[in-house]
Amino acid sequence: MMNLTLITAFILCSISWISVSLSESHTVEVQSGENVTLQCPKIYEVQATISWFRLVNRTKASCISTMISSETVKYCDGFKDGKFQMSSNISTVSLNIKEVNLSDSGVYFCGFNINGQTFLSVIHLNVEESDATTKLMGVILVILGSLFVLHTTVIIGLVVKNRKLQRANEEKNRQQSENLGSDDLNYAAVTFCQKAKRRAVEPNVVYAATR
Repeated sequence: MMNLTLITAFILCSISWISVSLSESHTVEVQSGENVTLQCPKIYEVQATISWFRLVNRTKASCISTMISSETVKYCDGFKDGKFQMSSNISTVSLNIKEVNLSDSGVYFCGFNINGQTFLSVIHLNVEESDATTKLMGVILVILGSLFVLHTTVIIGLVVKNRKLQRANEEKNRQQSENLGSDDLNYAAVTFCQKAKRRAVEPNVVYAATR
């Protein structure tokens, strides 16, 4: 691990202050979910240290992998999950990336360190949304829109129904209040009339009882 760290640091430092030559630069476009292979040509005939790394936040170079010999590959921290695979043959050095997504877009470097001089191949990887993903997003948006309209319609219907029930209850209470008031008046009138029909005993009449 220490050797890999020192090698990577040496290569990255070489980019900053040792002679650097850009051998090529090109762009690779791929759709999300697909596999992609980045390649750079071997430009040496002697043993060299080869590294893949990518530019992060436009200022930081993040190590992906390093090949010390044609058969020994070491992966840097964060790239050991099997998604990235480095390989080489007689003419090219490759970096295979499985099931790319939008976050994999960026600038990738293939670097060769030969006798203190670093040679770089720059590859711009552009990951685009696949047609299937775009269609799926469209379907999801349509479904969400339909659910929103349905939800809004149900809420409006409940509000209208609630208002109708409130008005019906208010009308019923008002009618009950009016009926109660009318019954009180009728009761008062009947009571008053019954009291008026009662006759007083005449003082000048003599009542006789017969057997």
